[in-house]
Amino acid sequence: MSIVNTLSFESNRKIKINFDGDDLSSNVGLLLIKEFVSKLGIDKLFSQSFKTNDSALLRYHTDKENLLQMIYMIIAGYFEDNSSDELINDPVFKAVLNKGTLASQPTISRFHNRMDEDSLNQFLSINQILRKKVYSIQMPEAIILDLDSTLLNAYGKQEGRAFNFHYQSNGYHPLVCYDGITGDLIKIQLRDGTQYSSTGVVDFLQPILDEYLEDFPEIKLLLRGDSGFATPSLYKQCEENGTGYVIRLKENAILRDKASYLVDELDEITKNNKVDYAVVYGEFMYQAGPWSYERRVVCKVEKPENQMTYMYTFIVTNMESSPEYLIKFYCKRGLMENFIKESKTGFDFASVSSHTRIVNANRLQIHALAYNIFNWFRRLALSANMRKQRIDTVRLKLLKIAAKVIRSARYITFKLFEPIPVRAWSRQSTVLSDSTSSKLCFALSSSSCV
Repeated sequence: MSIVNTLSFESNRKIKINFDGDDLSSNVGLLLIKEFVSKLGIDKLFSQSFKTNDSALLRYHTDKENLLQMIYMIIAGYFEDNSSDELINDPVFKAVLNKGTLASQPTISRFHNRMDEDSLNQFLSINQILRKKVYSIQMPEAIILDLDSTLLNAYGKQEGRAFNFHYQSNGYHPLVCYDGITGDLIKIQLRDGTQYSSTGVVDFLQPILDEYLEDFPEIKLLLRGDSGFATPSLYKQCEENGTGYVIRLKENAILRDKASYLVDELDEITKNNKVDYAVVYGEFMYQAGPWSYERRVVCKVEKPENQMTYMYTFIVTNMESSPEYLIKFYCKRGLMENFIKESKTGFDFASVSSHTRIVNANRLQIHALAYNIFNWFRRLALSANMRKQRIDTVRLKLLKIAAKVIRSARYITFKLFEPIPVRAWSRQSTVLSDSTSSKLCFALSSSSCV
């Protein structure tokens, strides 16, 4: 033990810290992600379908390897390019990438700077291919397209960075579309900070609708959006593509007048203050000025507890379910806020620090791909009690596990600390495949395959 690299605690001289540990890693759980990536053929897909605009004939660190390195780093919680310098000799990262050393920060930064519009199209294609693979394992009956926009804070002089009055902050304002059931990120598109919520939404959505109508015609498509997406072009698009929608309308005097019969009903229910809370549901046909024809509007009028004023909710829809069901269905859209939060805090979607807009757009796609790979891993490979846990919890319990590396002539063994949930971890690390059904699962504790 080197004396130079050893520190002692003044509070307890019997405790010493030494920095000569050599082949140690705190990221051994990434081996599970590696196994999942391999089973889905993600590494092979990157080799076939991803290439930057690179004039070099030969590179030691290939585009595929750099992309995989970034995805593993993001899943493990290393978001910055310079983290690669800290991990350059990490034995787990070298094992999952099957390399003698990782790409350094300058190499990773040059890799990002080579990406362009063609790279963006490649990411869209990769996500589409991977969705097919995932759906072949677990086919959904329905997809809920939850549309929204969010702010990615940016600090500096990034191209496209601007002040957004809604969020009262500077940054980018991307469009996002999640599956409201699984949390899969269907699509994300970087936009300048000044863009309104619904700007470009029709062009954003149409490739999604085309994909599902062509590749998965048996999957029912439903769309939810807040009042920022209350635009007739979006209604028409959904109607023409056979997509059911519920989109909130901003309250106005005409809508309140249409719902006056519900107010009368509520007045009767709450007469003499017999109840503290009451709610009624209804519907009517309505045609706003820009609309070419009438559409169905369902509404809710409620009297909150200990309040005298009524609250209104108006939803435009082409669906035939009851008003109460449709409004409750719309309100479940709030779950999307959790998806956005996990994307931003758990996968650092705001990592848009490059000066060039196109580079930041590609950076965002890498972080989005890392989010989806983890979400698929969580849903397809983890036991039922872990599928609802957020990335921070999974990192703590499953990924950020210390190991010592023992090398022999034929094997590399990662030795784990016995008292941690190792037996459960080891069961989780066994990947099984059903050759007859082409299904994928991990042997997770006592859980069965998906």
